[in-house]
Amino acid sequence: MAKLPVEKMRELERRFGEIEARMSAGPAADVYVKLASEYSELQPVVKTIREYEKALAEVADLEVLLADKSTDKDMRDLAEAELPEMSERIDGLEKDMQILLLPKDAADEKSAIVEIRAGTGGSEAALFAGNLFRMYERFASTKGWKVEILSASEGEAGGFKEIIATITGRGVFSKLKFESGVHRVQRVPETEASGRIHTSAATVAVLPEAEEIDIEIRAEDIRIDTMRASGAGGQHVNTTDSAVRITHLPTGLIVTSSEKSQHQNRAKAMQVLRSRLYDIERQKVDSERSADRKSQVGSGDRSERIRTYNFPQGRVTDHRINLTLYKLDRMIEGDIDEMVDALIADYQAGQLAQLGEQH
Repeated sequence: MAKLPVEKMRELERRFGEIEARMSAGPAADVYVKLASEYSELQPVVKTIREYEKALAEVADLEVLLADKSTDKDMRDLAEAELPEMSERIDGLEKDMQILLLPKDAADEKSAIVEIRAGTGGSEAALFAGNLFRMYERFASTKGWKVEILSASEGEAGGFKEIIATITGRGVFSKLKFESGVHRVQRVPETEASGRIHTSAATVAVLPEAEEIDIEIRAEDIRIDTMRASGAGGQHVNTTDSAVRITHLPTGLIVTSSEKSQHQNRAKAMQVLRSRLYDIERQKVDSERSADRKSQVGSGDRSERIRTYNFPQGRVTDHRINLTLYKLDRMIEGDIDEMVDALIADYQAGQLAQLGEQH
């Protein structure tokens, strides 16, 4: 049996009870929202703790029955049959508890900004970037998340040279954070008469959406330029000076947004800038913390080739965890749960192994 931190479990149960009591006392709306957020975070942990304690109590009762010489044969047989089942259940609950009690990434519950850029491969890479965006868009809709495009530059033959979107919902970042990296596609382009397979690529970056409390941007650290927005080829060109380019002077980061409203553009560009700066901070902390970390999945290196989509064979391979799934058509339609869950499980296994090494 795993050694669980009993003190920590007691503390979580106590805190959960305290939150329940404060919520039922009818606090102010802003306080209630904060309490409700912590409540929903603790609920699965406390539910598992209670199930675990109940299972331990049941095993203790069965052992008392078996130790009692006066227990009749039928009851004894029943208890003997039940004991291994209960022990198995306790083992399962202990594994669940270990994962639930792992140190949490502070950004896991956040919404995310997803940036997809076509890499090598010209028009085919832009079409693939479009496929990836639609894959995440459909995945988001199955989860009830909201997708909003912040900026997009279309490819000549369709798809996108670059597209940036927010995906809003609870826990978006925890599900999508392992999508960052280079995605490679192998397929026969429609324009290819000889049926030759082409390889092209697109880069995905998933950033936790930062709020003002996460990162402070000082007015003197940014330069805001307004430019004339140009519509996509052949479309009505918006002639007002509405496009916004924000330069973050300390880092040299540049963010642009060119929707119709200048006010909206400024807000959207600030949203992306804040999230990129927050991501830089997180990467810095992560690299300091993980100088000796072996976890490949969590490295988040954007230049690393992470996955190959092979259309002729209908397969998708994630190179970090050596997982190949023969359901490319379904994955491109947004059915990526199996891949996402496997990446999360691999990361958690790595965390558990590290904790084991520390103890």
